[in-house]
Amino acid sequence: MAVQEVRVMNLPQLGDSRGKSLLYEIRTALNITCINKVLTAKVYRLEGISAEDADFLARELLFEQVFQVYSVNEPIIKDSDELVEVAYKPGVMNPEVASILKAAADLGVTGLLAADSSHEYGFYGSFSKKELNKILSRLLVNETVERVIIEKPATLLIEGQAGSTEIVPIRFMDDELLMKLSKDKLFLNLEEMRTIAAYFKQIGRDPTDCEIETLAQTWSEHCGHKTFKSKLIVNGQTKQPLLKRLQESTANANHPLVLSAFKDNSGVIAFYDGLALCGKVETHNSPSAIEPYGGAMTGSGGVFRDIMGTGKGAKVIASTDMFCFAPPDTPQEDIPAGCLHPGYLFRRVVAGVRDYGNRMGIPTNNGSVHFHRDFRAKPTIIVGAYGIMPAGAAQKGSPLAGDIAVILGGRTGKDGIHGATFSSGEMTHRTMNVNSSAVQIGNAIEEKRLSDALLIARDEDLIRAITDCGAGGFASAFGEMGQDIGVEIQLDRAPLKYSGLAPWEIWLSESQERMALAVPPEKLDRLLQICRDHNVEATAIGKFTGSGKLEVFYGDKCVCNLDMDFLHNGLPNRTMIAKRKKLNRETKEPCCPAANWAAVCTEMMRHLNVCSKEPIVRVYDHGVQGSNVLPPFAGVTGKAPNDAVVLAPVLGKKYGAVIAHGMNPVLNTIDPYAGSIWAATEAVSNAVAVGANPDDLVLIDNFIWPYPDEESLYDLDRAVDACTDFVQATGMPFISGKDSLSSTYRSADGSVIKIPPVLCVSCFGRINDITTTISSDFKNVNGRIYLVGRRDIKQMGGSTYFDITDSFSPDVPLVDVKQFRQTIASLHQACTSGAVQSCHDISEGGLLAALAEMCFGGNMGISIDIPGDNRADYFLFNETAGCFIVELTSGANPEEVFKETRFLQLGHTTTQLDFTVNQDGKKLFEVNLGLLFEAWQKPMKEVFGA
Repeated sequence: MAVQEVRVMNLPQLGDSRGKSLLYEIRTALNITCINKVLTAKVYRLEGISAEDADFLARELLFEQVFQVYSVNEPIIKDSDELVEVAYKPGVMNPEVASILKAAADLGVTGLLAADSSHEYGFYGSFSKKELNKILSRLLVNETVERVIIEKPATLLIEGQAGSTEIVPIRFMDDELLMKLSKDKLFLNLEEMRTIAAYFKQIGRDPTDCEIETLAQTWSEHCGHKTFKSKLIVNGQTKQPLLKRLQESTANANHPLVLSAFKDNSGVIAFYDGLALCGKVETHNSPSAIEPYGGAMTGSGGVFRDIMGTGKGAKVIASTDMFCFAPPDTPQEDIPAGCLHPGYLFRRVVAGVRDYGNRMGIPTNNGSVHFHRDFRAKPTIIVGAYGIMPAGAAQKGSPLAGDIAVILGGRTGKDGIHGATFSSGEMTHRTMNVNSSAVQIGNAIEEKRLSDALLIARDEDLIRAITDCGAGGFASAFGEMGQDIGVEIQLDRAPLKYSGLAPWEIWLSESQERMALAVPPEKLDRLLQICRDHNVEATAIGKFTGSGKLEVFYGDKCVCNLDMDFLHNGLPNRTMIAKRKKLNRETKEPCCPAANWAAVCTEMMRHLNVCSKEPIVRVYDHGVQGSNVLPPFAGVTGKAPNDAVVLAPVLGKKYGAVIAHGMNPVLNTIDPYAGSIWAATEAVSNAVAVGANPDDLVLIDNFIWPYPDEESLYDLDRAVDACTDFVQATGMPFISGKDSLSSTYRSADGSVIKIPPVLCVSCFGRINDITTTISSDFKNVNGRIYLVGRRDIKQMGGSTYFDITDSFSPDVPLVDVKQFRQTIASLHQACTSGAVQSCHDISEGGLLAALAEMCFGGNMGISIDIPGDNRADYFLFNETAGCFIVELTSGANPEEVFKETRFLQLGHTTTQLDFTVNQDGKKLFEVNLGLLFEAWQKPMKEVFGA
């Protein structure tokens, strides 16, 4: 059938925002100045209909008459010096296609067999072929998932015969052949490969490719958490596994709000009025490293489905994002082979999170961005989600024999294959080519429909058990759901995006927007009707059996028959060795600024780890559900960053939820124990600073670590010790978590780049009265300002100040956790009594940054006094977590308010927009807040062209 082409572009007089954005990147990121203009057009290809029908769809569906023009089967950009079309490769899921097909049918256009969309770019100027190729390779074409269209395709249909099931002769392989089989795809070690071979020798046959891939997925680091379950020998001492320590610390805390911890897709706590809150934070580092837009999108989509698949199903009420990149201006020659530039990664990751959350109608309202040179080979991409559900639906369900195995949502394709195993291995210069199939492009609209249907099914009690098809696809979802009972799956019933997939590919595919359910047989028809009403595809593809086996069929052929016990418990126990590394750097302290205070202060405020992230936050719709009580920015100027988000998820009620987090990778490179205590302290401080009760808070851990060699494992062991010590001292338990232990890059010559170890601690809980929420902006002129909390200002290691002065110290801020617990209890009492008008915790940038941000929001200045026996620069720039800047009401007595903790009166706010610092009765320096504000906003404006 003929392929019709529709092209759409903006009216010339209205401008082309996409083209302008690309032109900005060409000039700033690539330093190519000979391009004068870029015009863009959207190309739609429609197969199986007439040109007249294509024209009808263009008019009624594909263009907006108010500001666009279109053409059918002819060019629309006609005078450019070079015209290039960029499209997804065949087989890469284009999220627009399903919507086009559905909308065409709704409009009465029949016969539309296939559709696709792409972009055309018209370049104007005197440029060379080399410069154009540089633009394409660096900015427009990610060869993992995209291609340049050279000629119009004859067909859009992807056809093929189903691949055969292969037998893998593992019983006859020696060690060399076993490891050759494992390399690039399975990521299993020799002992694990030998165990698999021994199993099949015992049962007297060789495995199918489906069976070997299922074992590799289930035993992957990503799914099996092998390092966290291993016995450890640390400097010669045997210690309990990391995961067991975390779980035992939570059990010992015995927190009264916890309903489910470490058992389900997310952790759950009691809320109010018979409701529950749940939270989960995930990583999507490896996919984002090779295709940042799709990787970030599917990271958000995946963690949303974790919430949707908790208990009997929850509604997603919030999204968070925490990123780590190399500086966006890193020279291209410093980027390792096979890796994308961090500036490109940064912008595309933000776009991916933006598009998924905004399109689903989920507010993204808490996050952070951190920078360090050693993220240049692999970024850290953390995304979180939080949900609400009836407390009675909060416990993880278990299928019964005879229940129907149902798949809901998106169709299955080749996208995401080997995602779980790929995410468990180191990156190399070959990663972009070898693991391209691990990349996916998400479809937020599909997931929104899926979410709506599931909530109705939950409320009608149609779901026995539910989980998402995440890493490992059907293999993980049904394999885990049927672990204790057995399951039989018929793969040929699974809806496919296109033909030609081998059975093992259908089984392992990580195509997005899919949920797996166990449904009682008598309730299946009603579930299917709900799905039809919501335009959600639902298919019964098997049943739970009671056999204790995983049985997978394609037609009448059994392609996988594994004992559940071996699949889930056959992984060899490991004992791992951890050894302490030595810091080779010598202590080097900076000289006190003396004559150039203003220059140092502006440099501090423009530092990438301190500067405003507003251009990122503003592209997220953080108020979409109408629940946002405390937004990311506040104050009379709307520029003061708040420490946490407060939501009112049940409209009309005074109670709410609070979400915060903390992380500091730089500290972990020096002292992973102190850095991890800092992260947990920062997370809780952020929540308490906005009015949360410490007794109503719980934690989530995310460990993103280099591949665990002996030194990295030692650091990880110390980080887990920090977490358990924090729980013991504060009573706040970790109720969910994730480890991602593959953030190492190994080049062709054997050189290694390890990321700074990342522990992200997220904190969430409940607030009984949202009207008592505290924002960070100063409220009153001549308001009294206090520093609350304990700190040792000589502990400057890992600080922003030491970074800009090229200094070093092993003495990083070490929080006294017991004292911190008393501090936050006192602060919360002060907040509930009405004594606190403004509050902001101290983190990167120290006292200077925190005070300046509060001034920006209140549109006022400040004058502070530094005690005479303190080194002024250390007093201003120390970054000890667990300390707060507090503005008290005029009638509050600080001696009474803070009688249980340390405090110091710093000074007062002023009408003069200056930051004034005095010491020993003399003015030490004064810097205009306008200069600090400009420096604070400039870096991200430059990155995003704001």
